[in-house]
Amino acid sequence: MSAAVLVPLTPSVASAHGAVFNPVSRVAACFAEGPETPKSQVCRDLVADSGTQPLYDWNEVNIANADGQHRALIPDGKLCSANREKYRALDWARTDWPATAVKAGPFDFKVRATAAHSGTMTVYITKQGFDPTQPLKWSDLDATPVAAYATTRTATNGFYDFPGTLPARTGRHVVYKVWQRSDSPEAFYSCSDVTFGGAASATAPTEAELSAGADRSTVSHAGHGGDERPPALSADALPASPSPLPLALVGTGALTAFAAGGLLLSRRRTRP
Repeated sequence: MSAAVLVPLTPSVASAHGAVFNPVSRVAACFAEGPETPKSQVCRDLVADSGTQPLYDWNEVNIANADGQHRALIPDGKLCSANREKYRALDWARTDWPATAVKAGPFDFKVRATAAHSGTMTVYITKQGFDPTQPLKWSDLDATPVAAYATTRTATNGFYDFPGTLPARTGRHVVYKVWQRSDSPEAFYSCSDVTFGGAASATAPTEAELSAGADRSTVSHAGHGGDERPPALSADALPASPSPLPLALVGTGALTAFAAGGLLLSRRRTRP
């Protein structure tokens, strides 16, 4: 994996702009517990290892110059952190990460976006037989995405809502999201823990919690061509209905195309 060492990562200004709230990503779930007094052991261990800043910067797991080269830039075992030292604890292979209870079938994915970007969100899930006590590898992900969604520069009510379909699974799994911008080489990543047939233990942050922690964030929304920041939501407000943002969910044929190249995104994108 020499490429992962030689290709420079340049997140010089914290710049990523969102996190998965359904199923809740690891960083968002720990933020929801309270950065200063997390409740779960794994979130307490994260703060002991890396401090509270990764949680206050819950919307910043990014690579500024990814340009579609996700596998080249992120080695096995570093998928959840995007190979960022700041977020290293997110890569821990543990079975006590807060999890969202799910079942096979249609699923409503929800991403809280603090800045909206044109691009594509592609969502994968681990294969049946995945061992959550082992570091997550690219080969652990099913090549067929469970959802793919074209994002625009408007995120209604501060959320992207889009449908997907979860396959039959048992036990704990990881849902992995890649959000590659089309107006910039920047890409964002996240890991969400889910349990099929288990009890839910994860909750998403409320708007009141996000507002209360905003002054501790180091995330900048400036300096990224075409950025548009959605208006802040009122305290504890959540969308009353799914976003009216025009859906661009990829159909069956296009999902097949994503599957063919989804995990091997090595060709450089043509910048607009």
